[in-house]
Amino acid sequence: MDCFLLVGNSNTRKTSIIRSLTGCFNRNVRDILLQGTKTPLRMYARVGTLQDTRTGIDDFLAEVKRSRCQAVICCLSPTASRDEPQRCPDAKAYLEGFLAAGWRCKGVAVLGQNGGGVRATNLRQYPLAPTAPINLTARDIRAQFGWV
Repeated sequence: MDCFLLVGNSNTRKTSIIRSLTGCFNRNVRDILLQGTKTPLRMYARVGTLQDTRTGIDDFLAEVKRSRCQAVICCLSPTASRDEPQRCPDAKAYLEGFLAAGWRCKGVAVLGQNGGGVRATNLRQYPLAPTAPINLTARDIRAQFGWV
């Protein structure tokens, strides 16, 4: 499973960016064409941070598995849920859980200033995302992820 992550605090436009990138309102399967390919990538798109929607790592792994997709894009908060920190940890712990399950991290876009300690080879920070026009940030993330 390939994963693409958007990480940021509240009000950094994570949800708006995912909707702009995928056209997904809540959660759904989308076909995304990658640069240099002719066959679309079947992707599971999940709007809303996993911590805010009270979705633990194992719950999300099972949810994505049921989608029968090749890739996933989702939002993470850099910090753990205040109500359920064990079940819904910080972004770094989610990424570690995804990698432990055999997922490949294809890109991380950090919106705003706080990446929660997440490290990845294709990580880029967008410090102006909270105030920049959505379409410009989405365009830059689309290029970062290698999507047409």
